Amino acid sequence: MADKKTLPANMTELESLLEEYLVKKAPALPENIKEIIVKFGPWITLILMLLALPVLLAAFGLGAAFMPLAVMGGARFGLMSMLSLALSVASLVLEFMALPGLFKRQKQGWKFMYYATLVGAVSSAVHLDIIGLVVGTLISLYVIFQIKSYYK
Repeated sequence: MADKKTLPANMTELESLLEEYLVKKAPALPENIKEIIVKFGPWITLILMLLALPVLLAAFGLGAAFMPLAVMGGARFGLMSMLSLALSVASLVLEFMALPGLFKRQKQGWKFMYYATLVGAVSSAVHLDIIGLVVGTLISLYVIFQIKSYYK
């Protein structure tokens, strides 16, 4: 009987599996592109976070105002909205926590961005956004793992 591949049991196994496929088996990005991503990535992340913050705060305000109507319209809709908002906040917090480490090229900053990407994948799955889940998450993880060696 052939040895069955199982899903990773923990985050370390998942990281090892992703590194195997996204670094060792996938074509590598050119070094100059990696350097550009590492140099300007934290700044781009900061700018995108600042742009997302007002939208998220507005969503909190509108979400609080319309939540009773959403629940009356169907509990599933209200629950999905709350879950979506919670995942967005979690992702934003992880990205915020990543910034100091990304600027200093520390491994902890890379880890927080990795976790933020995984939270984004869960958010896509919750929304049944299959294209975002597969394509967006795969591209994000590919780039993150390609630059992993720059963080110590």
